Amino acid sequence: MNAWPAPLRRGDRVQLAAASSALQPDALERLQGGIAVLEGWGLQVDPHPEPLRQWGHLAGTDQQRLADLQSPAPLVACLRGGWGSARLLEQQELLPRSNPSQWLLGFSDVTSLLWSRQAAGIPGGIHGPMLTSLAGEPAWSQERLRQLLFGEPLAALTGTSWQDGVAEGPLLVGNLTVATHLLGTPHLPDLRGAVLVLEDVGEAPYRLDRMLTHWRLCGALQQLAGIGFGRFSGCDDDEEPIAPDQGWRTVLQERTADLGIPVIADLPVGHEPGNAALAIGQRVRLDASRGELVVLQA
Repeated sequence: MNAWPAPLRRGDRVQLAAASSALQPDALERLQGGIAVLEGWGLQVDPHPEPLRQWGHLAGTDQQRLADLQSPAPLVACLRGGWGSARLLEQQELLPRSNPSQWLLGFSDVTSLLWSRQAAGIPGGIHGPMLTSLAGEPAWSQERLRQLLFGEPLAALTGTSWQDGVAEGPLLVGNLTVATHLLGTPHLPDLRGAVLVLEDVGEAPYRLDRMLTHWRLCGALQQLAGIGFGRFSGCDDDEEPIAPDQGWRTVLQERTADLGIPVIADLPVGHEPGNAALAIGQRVRLDASRGELVVLQA
């Protein structure tokens, strides 16, 4: 594992990347709001030349979206999620995963890029707000991202204890659906002894059950030191419930109850305002007895 990227300083440049779905015109104001937040921290944001670039449902061809990621800027910040970043992994020789001096910021679909980077032994991936959601984040969440980027201490995150115990290990954070599609590929980081935090949006309980069962069947969940669950927004679609009154919380709890590891739910991570920034690969302590996720080192 290479050294962590250097903390940002005032005056550092930021490259904007459209790596996933196309940005819609009504999101331009939110994009400008996110840029304003970064500029308020003293960073110099290079404007994206084509923020509304589109190729089908994607924000440009694979080559165009790859080019967005190929920058010497100390921070590359993704505009939005959706779908598309995993396509870029097919051209892994062109991905700038080997740049250990650069931070990469995003979540949701960007999980593919964050985890592929970690699997290659390159730290610096940050699971945190997109540029189009940053301005809508509460003040504490914006400040947490600034603290992480500028190398300042981070407060513990609190949640609800489901299975008591304490675990320490490297942190993996990501979207459950996207991460599930990395199983069995070379882009899945080492899960042995890791603390895994998952979130998702718009997935019915039976689909969450299907994905977590996949993780169990391939032995992935059994390798972990601890599990944290963030928000599962819009996941109470009961069109095809597993059983009456069995929602997403019941599914997540049942699929992890017999692993013999600490489990925390309700962490402030996911597709709602209050998406706490976390660095992939940081060593953390998951203290389910206290309901805390504590960052031990950057």
